[in-house]
Amino acid sequence: MKKKVISTVLCAAMVASMFAGCGNKAADNSSAAGNSAADNSAAESTNDAAATETGDAADNAETASGDAIANLIAATDGTVDIQLWCSELETYQNVMKELTDKFKEQYSDVDFNITIGAVSEQEAKDKILEDIDAAADVFVFADDQVNDLVNAGALQEVAATYTYDPKETNSEATVAAATKDGKLYAYPLTASNGYFLYYDSNIFSEEDVASWENLTAKAEEAGTKVGMNVADGWYLYGFFSGAGCELSMNEDNSNNCDWNSETGLAVAQSIENITSSPAFVSVSDQDAITMLNDGTLGAYVSGTWNTGSFEAKYGDGYAACKLPTFDVNGTATQMGSYAGYKFVGVNSHTKNVGWSMLLAEYLTNEESQLAIGNATSEGPANTVAAAQIDSPALAALAAQSEFADQQVVGNNYWDPAKALGQNLVDGATDLQAVLDDAVAGITQPVAE
Repeated sequence: MKKKVISTVLCAAMVASMFAGCGNKAADNSSAAGNSAADNSAAESTNDAAATETGDAADNAETASGDAIANLIAATDGTVDIQLWCSELETYQNVMKELTDKFKEQYSDVDFNITIGAVSEQEAKDKILEDIDAAADVFVFADDQVNDLVNAGALQEVAATYTYDPKETNSEATVAAATKDGKLYAYPLTASNGYFLYYDSNIFSEEDVASWENLTAKAEEAGTKVGMNVADGWYLYGFFSGAGCELSMNEDNSNNCDWNSETGLAVAQSIENITSSPAFVSVSDQDAITMLNDGTLGAYVSGTWNTGSFEAKYGDGYAACKLPTFDVNGTATQMGSYAGYKFVGVNSHTKNVGWSMLLAEYLTNEESQLAIGNATSEGPANTVAAAQIDSPALAALAAQSEFADQQVVGNNYWDPAKALGQNLVDGATDLQAVLDDAVAGITQPVAE
């Protein structure tokens, strides 16, 4: 254990920080299994600070922050073990290592053993719920997992904070998505888990990319390919939602869906018209990148995770825009989409709840979100950090956000939607039948 005496530099840093939740405990320690004495002590000092009603309010907040962190440090004995899970991508692993190293430097009076595991945001919930006690203390996860993680008691509520208030620094949409029943359960990290159109402006004009009809016609003329992964419910949703069709989730995780309506039938016909173009390809990201590198893909619907590949290949022609419109019964209809976010959560069963919350807070502050955004090309949830990144991809995502919905859908949606998309790509002749089958699968009751 390093010395508990807090250095002058560290004290100064703590005085400069704000304790946004000084009226509450630093965490609801009773809800976490095996909390350390350090965590309990930090929470007690928070209440003591909140009870002091002298001096300027800002000074009191700064003192509360300093007291809480100082007390956490002073009461810590031995090595603090924290396991962090984040994306397996090299860029994420590297930037998280850099940030955790800086965290350890900032709180150098404590011995930390922070290990970083590779668990993707999409797989986080399933991995955590296998064994909450054995899962990581801090983890990055996708926004559509909040409900299940909270219901399972796996997420520590962000009842109070040490250095900043996530509700004040991040976009309203990300805060709302991290909130359940009026309580914040995660720290917003990114606001860019959506999709838009990448294109080569040396081939396509802004008028060409405004609609799928113009885009495919120009692609045929230019001898290139354009497309998206239609046989994927995440992308397929954009066509039906754009036309006003309904897809929603009930409390029991079952779904409501009206895609087999008259409007849905018109949407399905439009999709078949688009995908029947010889210039259109319905391929996954992996195959799209292969085509891109071969020089045969002029435009493709994807997300920020592929920014580097398209920017490198298209060069001075690199461009991005919101999704195209598509024709529905003679009317140009703007495609919708899903808007997704990534959060950092704290395991409610962690043995070091105070330090885990402080680390999660550190990884999602303005400086850290900017570092992650620059490293991964993803858009920060922090509004100040987001404004500092100049990116055609993020600009396209922002333009599409007006037509995007948060992904809230039950698990029974994905397989039927995938099958529906593939049927449309294959040119199904009885559209009403494939729509009826898809809706029956999407809305089937959830097994007890």
